Amino acid sequence: MRLSRRHLLAGSASVIAAPAHLRAQSGPWPNRPVRIINPYGPGGTSDIMVRPLAEKLERAFGRPFIIENKPGAGGSVGTASVASERPDGHTLLVTNTGPLAVAPTLFRNLAYDPRRSFSYIAMLGGAPILCAVKGDSPHRTLADYLAAAKREADSITFGSSGIGSAGHLTGSLFGIEAGASLLHIPFRSAAEAQQSILGGNTISLWDSASPQVEAVKAGLLRGLAITSAQRVAALPDVPTVAEAGFRAVTSTNWFLLAAPAGLDAQVVEKLRQVVGENNAEAATRTRLNNAAIVDLGAPPPAEIQSFVASEGERWGRVVRTAGVQPG
Repeated sequence: MRLSRRHLLAGSASVIAAPAHLRAQSGPWPNRPVRIINPYGPGGTSDIMVRPLAEKLERAFGRPFIIENKPGAGGSVGTASVASERPDGHTLLVTNTGPLAVAPTLFRNLAYDPRRSFSYIAMLGGAPILCAVKGDSPHRTLADYLAAAKREADSITFGSSGIGSAGHLTGSLFGIEAGASLLHIPFRSAAEAQQSILGGNTISLWDSASPQVEAVKAGLLRGLAITSAQRVAALPDVPTVAEAGFRAVTSTNWFLLAAPAGLDAQVVEKLRQVVGENNAEAATRTRLNNAAIVDLGAPPPAEIQSFVASEGERWGRVVRTAGVQPG
């Protein structure tokens, strides 16, 4: 069942602290198909990361790992749907910066708590944010883009994967640092944001670089800046925001694998082992490098929990400073 915004924002103690009978793990795992909830539409960075991983998990455990896309509210709808599931290992979640580090500040009475609602399993990788315009845009550099934005407030529109997504907040952070007012246009996925630019309905996007790489290479989009600390091999001609003088905008849209809180530790370790093997394969590294996805290592669950909390503090400040509203 797709959660409405009303359900998403309706706080529920049963989600935050699941009863003991829901935390229990019964029988061997997995004993039926496993769902992997992707809180974004098809074609985005999460799809690039999780689809090959799902195939690897199927081979490792002999059960189907079925990806279900549940977009909405910058990834928070699908993320919330997992928080209320049984922690029996048959519902997993691929999620990222927006739902875990932005949404807790953006949405009041959010129906999950990143500190308590999930068992964190493994980091999947990180995608820098790309600022891009249509290939034939008059804005050839980030300086051109900024000059146009400063000439008239809200004249420069930018799309992202949704309200509260990493792209949305990074575009807002750029506006703060640059002293310019940009108008955000939320979409349900990176693919929708891209199509709006190509159709001439939106001037720019701030979103994960991965889904935009091929469009930039084909000249359909022009990358103005990327938020990685260094240029990425997949887009070597796109300068970093630091090169343009905006080092504070440097960021990575990180992705991780999680499950409802209370997942059995042995199941966590089984999953971590397969994720680690997958990330270490040369074919995986080549595929992720080509998609401008960076390796974030293999921190243990406790370190992931601390990392999510620190990112929540960083992006929470941006939400408050930019005055971002749920819409």
